[in-house]
Amino acid sequence: MEKNTFAQLIASALNLKEKAVANTLSLLEEGCTIPFISRYRKERTGGLDEVQIAAISDRFNKFKEIEKRKETITKTIRELDKLSPDLEQRIADCWDATELEDIYLPFRPKRRTRAQVAREQGLEPLAKLIMLQRERDPEAAAVRFVSAPDPRSGDVSSVPSVAAALKGAQDIIAETVSEDERSRQQLRNLFARQAFIVSKVVKAKADTDEAAKYSDYFDWEEPLKRCSSHRLLAMRRGEAEGILRISITPDDEEAIDRLKRHYVYGNTPCGRLVAEAVEDGYKRLLKPAIETEFAAQSKEKADEEAIRVFAENLRQLLLGAPLGQKRVMGVDPGFRTGCKVVCLDAQGNLLHHEAIFPHPPVNKRMEAAVAILKMVKRYQIEAISIGNGTASRETDHFIKDALAGKYNIDTDLKSQTSTLKPQVFVVSEDGASVYSASKIARDEFPDEDVTVRGAVSIGRRLMDPLAELVKIDPKSIGVGQYQHDVDQTKLKHSLDQTVESCVNSVGVNLNTASQHLLMYVSGLGPVLAKNIVDYRRENGAFTSRAQLKKVPRLGPSAFQQCAGFLRIPGAKNPLDNSAVHPESYPIVEQMAKDQGCTVVDLINNKEKREAVDIKRYVTTEVGIPTLTDIMKELEKPGRDPREQLEEFEFDKNVASIDDLVEGMVLPGIVTNITNFGAFVDIGVHQDGLVHISQMANRRIAHPLDVVKLHQHIQVRVIEVDRRRNRISLSMKI
Repeated sequence: MEKNTFAQLIASALNLKEKAVANTLSLLEEGCTIPFISRYRKERTGGLDEVQIAAISDRFNKFKEIEKRKETITKTIRELDKLSPDLEQRIADCWDATELEDIYLPFRPKRRTRAQVAREQGLEPLAKLIMLQRERDPEAAAVRFVSAPDPRSGDVSSVPSVAAALKGAQDIIAETVSEDERSRQQLRNLFARQAFIVSKVVKAKADTDEAAKYSDYFDWEEPLKRCSSHRLLAMRRGEAEGILRISITPDDEEAIDRLKRHYVYGNTPCGRLVAEAVEDGYKRLLKPAIETEFAAQSKEKADEEAIRVFAENLRQLLLGAPLGQKRVMGVDPGFRTGCKVVCLDAQGNLLHHEAIFPHPPVNKRMEAAVAILKMVKRYQIEAISIGNGTASRETDHFIKDALAGKYNIDTDLKSQTSTLKPQVFVVSEDGASVYSASKIARDEFPDEDVTVRGAVSIGRRLMDPLAELVKIDPKSIGVGQYQHDVDQTKLKHSLDQTVESCVNSVGVNLNTASQHLLMYVSGLGPVLAKNIVDYRRENGAFTSRAQLKKVPRLGPSAFQQCAGFLRIPGAKNPLDNSAVHPESYPIVEQMAKDQGCTVVDLINNKEKREAVDIKRYVTTEVGIPTLTDIMKELEKPGRDPREQLEEFEFDKNVASIDDLVEGMVLPGIVTNITNFGAFVDIGVHQDGLVHISQMANRRIAHPLDVVKLHQHIQVRVIEVDRRRNRISLSMKI
């Protein structure tokens, strides 16, 4: 099919301009990435953002799948010698997957059904006769189709009686009704309007420990159209574990009555036979088929919502505020096994590691405090990053006390470290253990054990969350909702797009980025990322973006896609450390020339920038959108879009769930966001839940409208369930 037709279909479906969609499809076919198109081809797309471009790409892929399916269907029906010109045109004009399968259903090869057996017995004419409902005596009409079997031949295609003939004809009618497009659409409409999802516990599992977490759904029903994604996924998980039995059903009597009104013409003998066949077709064939269809559709919809929330959480996590290039101490806290401490330089390189044991059962607090202060002094530590797992709160208090001089330690050591005053932060350690055991970590630190690698990850994710978290499978970072229950292919696709979007929106330091970070840069990938690192190792730091062209296998197309997202701090050409694409350098140089200055002067002098009339530089290829972006970039070259990091401290009077009292107002950090609310760490080793109804004094559509991941908020304790270890919180202070 022509691309223009795809563009028309997609533009209509997404309510976008056809020209913008057509141009976007052309760019995608040329191998351009979504971040590149969004950032550097605004004139051609009409300023479409990444979300819109991704939607175009996804819809295009779906239409291509439908096109392939149409080819298969057309070929199959042609081989059956049943492809009329009208049918072929109907298939060609159809771009709805469900409608296409309805068209194909009567021709689709199927197992040997009761209707197929009846057709082999020659009963189709009788079925058609009965469906017309003109015969006064269907039994008399059926006599002609009775044929006694020949015992010597073993013939099974014979019809031994009138009753058997009528039953076979009804089987054909039942299948005809179930495969009729109008019948199926009529039932779909009924399902969409009034179907209920019903959950029942499997009796044999009702009293088991594993069933307890699904107790809310032991006897549950609600309209399917109102069932939230998290409830549906919870029920489906219970079904997969054999604990729940799930069904989706409309009002059966209404469904059957509607079908009968369509097929039954009166209370005649033939009409009664058709009515029986319709009811049988509904219960045995049509309802199970549509129920399966709606089960799949509702699961797909729930998956999409869960994936959307997961992707947004991941985006917020990856774009978390970075500390920047500072000398950091990373601490992986623990009780019995002690705290693993690492010291990193400003580039995140490991300088030193050791274990300290300030907590029970060892209780070497004084020795641990001395060790901390010595490391702070020796490695000139500027910030300390503590993982938020076991013993996190206790370690945070201990280190702050040590830095404040609360232990009876050598006076000289106290005075030497007091001037440094490193900031102390608690960071999420979700995924650190996964990273520490990964091939990436083994390649980075082949001579260190998993505890050291985990502590390094905790330290680095304070310096730059994005650069460190891209090394970890997003599903292990702890911000998802039923991530193991959703379609894994779609989940990976969405999360990969999210990571790529975040990496490119921030930009990457070409001379310090790891291979794993570089592989997410537009136009690169594992091979080119490795080649860049190898080239950097052999030839030293890059001094210009143009040097990228010397990297093996990095051709003009890859250079075009990646160059604008790679930064070179301190480069001779200041534009190499900006988001201005090399293809636009001549424009900036002409601007500077017209102002009688250098590019550096243009960047540093606000008056000269304000004197630039960007309309003078519009060409057939470069328009106002690109020129506006260039001017914004010249104002703050290479600016980081992420927020500044803020210090945070839990309430010192609360350390465990036993310290909580209803009505307390406490500081907290948002750790995860779901459809039904947000989980908040208040420093008691158990996150509390702020239900969506407790997030604002107004109705909100989604928690993401109110909070974001790692946001610092104030919450009020409204309920503490110590038996189930649950904490209910409210943001309505």
